[in-house]
Amino acid sequence: MRPVRPFHRLRPARVSLRWKIAALAAATAFLVVAAVGVLVHLWTAQDIRGRAEAQAFNTVYSAMATYRRTGTLIDGAELDPAELPAALRRPADGVRHVAHDGHVEGNVGPTVWAAQRTVGPDSPVLAVRVNMSSDLHELRRLDVSMALASLVALAAAAPLAVYGAGLLARRLRRVSETAVRISAGDLDARTGPVEGGDEVADIAATVDLMADSLSRRLRTERQFTADVAHELRTPVGGLLAAADLLPRGETEDLLRARVRDLRGLVEDLLEISRLDAGAERPVRDRVPLGAVVSEAVVRTGLDTQVIVTAPADADPHGSDPHGSDLHGSGTAPAGETVETDPRRLERIVGNLVVNAHRHGETPVRVTVEGRTVVVRDHGPGFPRDLLVDGPRRFHTGAAGRGSGHGLGLTIALGQARLLGAELRFGNAPDGGAVATLRLPA
Repeated sequence: MRPVRPFHRLRPARVSLRWKIAALAAATAFLVVAAVGVLVHLWTAQDIRGRAEAQAFNTVYSAMATYRRTGTLIDGAELDPAELPAALRRPADGVRHVAHDGHVEGNVGPTVWAAQRTVGPDSPVLAVRVNMSSDLHELRRLDVSMALASLVALAAAAPLAVYGAGLLARRLRRVSETAVRISAGDLDARTGPVEGGDEVADIAATVDLMADSLSRRLRTERQFTADVAHELRTPVGGLLAAADLLPRGETEDLLRARVRDLRGLVEDLLEISRLDAGAERPVRDRVPLGAVVSEAVVRTGLDTQVIVTAPADADPHGSDPHGSDLHGSGTAPAGETVETDPRRLERIVGNLVVNAHRHGETPVRVTVEGRTVVVRDHGPGFPRDLLVDGPRRFHTGAAGRGSGHGLGLTIALGQARLLGAELRFGNAPDGGAVATLRLPA
């Protein structure tokens, strides 16, 4: 099991799903509004031109009928006007033609012309023009109105999109946080019912179902481990008693050592089972951290340097403010006073020291500074999978770190969690494994 880490540190900073969905909704709304605006503009412009052409044709028809009947021109009709587009100056007899003029003199505006020859090939051309300036002005006003309405709609829709995306993001975050807690070892973490009845609710239900299945399997395996360790305890104790009755010799020493190893493995399995079951409860007391750590190192019987740095408010007549060291024996420097379970603290430090000697290389150094205990060796360092996933049972990592059943660091991590402490594993830049234990304030 890996150490528990805050959720916000698991992933780098990024744009949240909430803002991505809101931006996508805003972009979609903008494209829809732009498409509708362009279509309305084109349709309205085409309608204006169509109505202007129809008006021009009708006016030419009426003007031509009046001219041929009375020889006079009605209002708006002209014979061979100077502004007539070149395309209409030679229309065929009896055929009405229409043409669009961009801008005429006097800045009157876009104009539609319609023309028809009056009598024969050389007769004058009767022309009528219809000015579309007022209609096109209304079109520009319509464009501005649609643009303003679109901006208002977007301004109103954006907060709604952000709010809706926030609801979805919060529901997904609940599922994600549950998955993180499960991966950190909290097998009782559940998302619970998620409103909506959609895919997010399905994902939440699936994660909870997976957690239930995983929890059942792990509890079954832990119960099996506890039962096996409990059943082995009695015969292993009998083996150890029988080994004591053997005559002294090399065989007896070898057998006794193996039986002791087997008994230690059984005791470790029982301890892990109790930690997994939550049956352990710390018995706290105020103790000097440096003294407890030094005593734990002495109990290992291994040559280990202990450096205790006195706290800033230490008695000037007491321990050395620059720190004290201890090589496996001697007077233990006190260090800072902490409230913890000294037996479990000794267990953690002892396991870290034994692991450093078993899998690393000397010199092994234990440094106590404030509420922090650092155990460092000078071997090949912790393997990469241990740094990523934390210690695993019956897994010692790289072959270069020696042999063993891989329970020492697992027990140390479990005891540290029970004390509310933080235990982290790393490698020194110049080589060697570094285990850092930080006790809570």
